[in-house]
Formats: sequence, structure tokens, C-alpha cells
Amino acid sequence: MSRLKTFGAFCYDFFVGDDWRLALGVVIGVGILVLADRLGHRHLWWLLPAIVVVTLIESLRRADRSS
Repeated sequence: MSRLKTFGAFCYDFFVGDDWRLALGVVIGVGILVLADRLGHRHLWWLLPAIVVVTLIESLRRADRSS
């Protein structure tokens, strides 16, 4: 059980890191892309990089305000 807990902590630190909002934005972006693909809108591939950039900018803006 200790190894599983250690692996879970590693995954959390690796994917979420310092800003859980950034990780959540990427997960939501991937979910939107999967939904669009299932609906046949394969031309919306550019949406994920756009969501990542907007989420990153907002994360940096929030970090700048707090410092």
C-alpha cells in the first residue's frame, strides 16, 4: 500500500504541480476535444492549444497578482 500511495503522490505532483487550475483547464480541454471528436467535429483540433494558452496566461496573471 505504501508504494501505491507514493505513486499517487508522484502523479499528483507531476500532473497538478503548483496550480491545480491549470491541470483542470487541460483536462476540461481534452474532454471538450473528445466530445467534439465523437460528434464528428475533427476540425476543432486547434481548440486544445488555445485552451492551454488561455489557461496558462490566466495562471500567470493570478501568480503575478499574489506576489
